[in-house]
Amino acid sequence: MERRKAGRGLARVAMAAIVGTVAACGGGGDDDGNSVVRVSEANATMLSTMATSGSTVTPARWIPSVNDTWQLQLQGTVNTSYNAAVFDIDLFDTPQATIDNLKAQGKRVVCYFSAGSSENWRPDFSKFKAADMGNALDGWAGERWLDTRSANVRTIMKARMDLARAKGCDGVDPDNVDGYTNKPGLPLTAATQLDYNRFLATEAHARGLAVGLKNSVDQLGDLASSFDFAVNESCFRYNECAGYSAFTVQGKPVFNVEYQTKWKDATTRKTLCAKAKALNLRTLVLPLALNDKYRYSCD
Repeated sequence: MERRKAGRGLARVAMAAIVGTVAACGGGGDDDGNSVVRVSEANATMLSTMATSGSTVTPARWIPSVNDTWQLQLQGTVNTSYNAAVFDIDLFDTPQATIDNLKAQGKRVVCYFSAGSSENWRPDFSKFKAADMGNALDGWAGERWLDTRSANVRTIMKARMDLARAKGCDGVDPDNVDGYTNKPGLPLTAATQLDYNRFLATEAHARGLAVGLKNSVDQLGDLASSFDFAVNESCFRYNECAGYSAFTVQGKPVFNVEYQTKWKDATTRKTLCAKAKALNLRTLVLPLALNDKYRYSCD
């Protein structure tokens, strides 16, 4: 969800038998020492190959192409009919059958959860301790900022990523990972945020999951090497899109959503889309409720 500070408001070892496949698709390593495979929308196929280091087994993960199209829907019955390569959907609320249907169509599934706030309707809410939670999020009922330094909070997030892997998600979209820029009621800093966000990336990769950096625009340069893609809300509205070159120059996609209703007008949206394409962003215009009431794509 869109959060804004001041009230304005993701040892490389290749097994000999698959070297040719990895070379054909494009592969490499990352800061965590895990193996990765870069694939396009046309030929994206999850590898079952495992990268091994000592006694640790880390599955190879999918990483989207910079040109992959996407869809984002977090409320209501997920519309699976869009011609998009990547679907960003709710980890808890999306039925397994929907994920299975998307995967059967050859789509990539990114599962959303809030990594920086508690939500009192989630099935694991009771696992948060009182000391884990700070101020309420302005404008978002039932949510409170989390102390992302907490070992308990981190244990809960690891369990959520376990669930994502078990449900067959290809990646995760952890939200609210810039709490320190807001008023969390907790002693969070830029340094603690960097540590937590890198923790999320490392844990996702350990499970063979791609991971997106959600917003956190003040730390793009520091975190782009740790994440596989970015998910941004309203960078055109707030004139923050230029910083996403930190991702695109690495061939990593930036999935951007804009909520202002003015973009529903075709003439106005033409200007938006021209800017998005110039910056190599994958831009959607959606309702803030993210309920599929309407959708306009620049791709």
